[in-house]
Amino acid sequence: MLAKEQASFESFIDSPEQLKKIYRRVLFVVSLSQIFGGAGLAAGVTVGALLAQQMLGTDAYAGVPSALITLGSAGAAFLVGKLSQRYGRRTGLSTGFIVGGLGAIGVVIAAMMNSVILLFASLLIYGAGTATNLQARYAGTDLANSKQRATAISTTMVMTTFGAVAGPNLVEIMGKFAVFIGVPSLTGPFILSATAFILAGIVLFTMLRPDPLEIAKRIAAYKQVKGHGNKSESVNSSRNKSGLMVGATVMVLTQIVMVAIMTMTPVHMKHHGHGLSEVGLVIGFHIGAMYLPSLVTGILVDKIGRTAMSIASGITLLCAGLLAALAPSDSLVLLIIALSLLGLGWNFGLISGTAQIVDSTEPSTRAKIQGTLDVFIALAGASGGALSGMVVANASYTALSLGGGLLSLLLIPIVIWSRRGNA
Repeated sequence: MLAKEQASFESFIDSPEQLKKIYRRVLFVVSLSQIFGGAGLAAGVTVGALLAQQMLGTDAYAGVPSALITLGSAGAAFLVGKLSQRYGRRTGLSTGFIVGGLGAIGVVIAAMMNSVILLFASLLIYGAGTATNLQARYAGTDLANSKQRATAISTTMVMTTFGAVAGPNLVEIMGKFAVFIGVPSLTGPFILSATAFILAGIVLFTMLRPDPLEIAKRIAAYKQVKGHGNKSESVNSSRNKSGLMVGATVMVLTQIVMVAIMTMTPVHMKHHGHGLSEVGLVIGFHIGAMYLPSLVTGILVDKIGRTAMSIASGITLLCAGLLAALAPSDSLVLLIIALSLLGLGWNFGLISGTAQIVDSTEPSTRAKIQGTLDVFIALAGASGGALSGMVVANASYTALSLGGGLLSLLLIPIVIWSRRGNA
C-alpha cells in the first residue's frame, strides 16, 4: 500500500492536472463524511440541555451539557490535530468521529440508567465528534492554493447542511423510535448521532486515500529540495503570528456568542410553551444558516478579503443578539430569524478566521497548529455554554442575547487593528 501511494505521489508531483484530480477527490470524500457528521451534531445542540434539565430537575445547569461537549471537543481537537500531523488527516479524522459515536452511545446508556455522572462523562466523549466535524474543514485546504482556500473550506462545510438541518427536524421521529425500543425519548437524537458519526469515520478511513496532508507536506519538501520554492509566497514570522492571532480571535469570539445564545434558546422556548418540534425547527434553521451559506461565504472571503468578512460577522451577530432579545417569546418566526442570523454570523467568522489561519501556516506544522487553535475555540464554546445557563437563571434570556450581541462588536476593532499593523 505504501509503495502504491508513493508511486501515486510521484505521478502527479509535477502534474497540475493530476493534482487537481486528487484535490477534487479529497473534497468529495470529506464532503460525503460531512453529511453524516452534520447529522451527528443534532443531538447535543437540540436536546442536550433538555436532557440535563430533565435528569437534574433544574435550569441552572442546563448549559452544562453544551459546556461538556465543547470541553470534550477541546481535548479532541488537540488530539485529532496531533494524530493528523503525525499520521495524516485520514487517521486523525476517522478516529475522532468514531470516538464521538461511542460517546453518543454512552449518553443513551446513561439516560437508561439515570446516571448523571455517566451522562456527563459520555457528553465529554461525544464532543470528539463535534471537534472532528469542525476540523474536517481543514482537510479540503491542504491542496488548495491561496486564492481558493476559503472556497475549499466552504465546499466541505456546506455539505454538513444536509445532515445538520435534517438532524434537528428528526428529533420528534427519533424520540418516538427511542420510546418504541424502550429507552427515554430524549435519547433518540443521540442514537442518530452515534450512527452518523461512526459512518462518517468509516467513510474517511476507507476512502481518504491518498492523504491530502501527506501530499501537501511532500510537495512542500520536494519544492524545497529542488529549489522550486517561491519566496514571495512565504509569510514572514511576525505576519504569520499576527495572522494566527487574529484568525483565532475571530473564531473564538464568534464561537462564544453563538454557543451561548444557541444553548439557551431551546430552554427559553420550552418555558414559553413551544413544543419539541418547534424547538427542532428553530435549531434546524439555525444550523442551516451556520453551513448552507458557506459556498457564497467562501467566494466572498476569497474575493473581498478576510477582514471585510470578519467585520460582517460582528455586525450580523449583533443583529442576531438584538433580535433574540427583543423578539416576543411567543413569536416563532422572529426566533427563527434571530437564530438564522446567529448561524450566519458564525459562518462568516469561522470561514474568514479559518482562511487566515491556513494562510499563516505551512504543511509541516499545519495540522498541529490548527488542532491547538481549535482547542481555544472549543474552550470558548465551553465557557459560553456554561455561563449561558447561569446568566439566564440569574438574569434573563434577553440579557444573555444583548450581552452576546454587544460582545461580537469587539471583532471590528480587532481586525482593523490587525490590518493597520500589517500595513
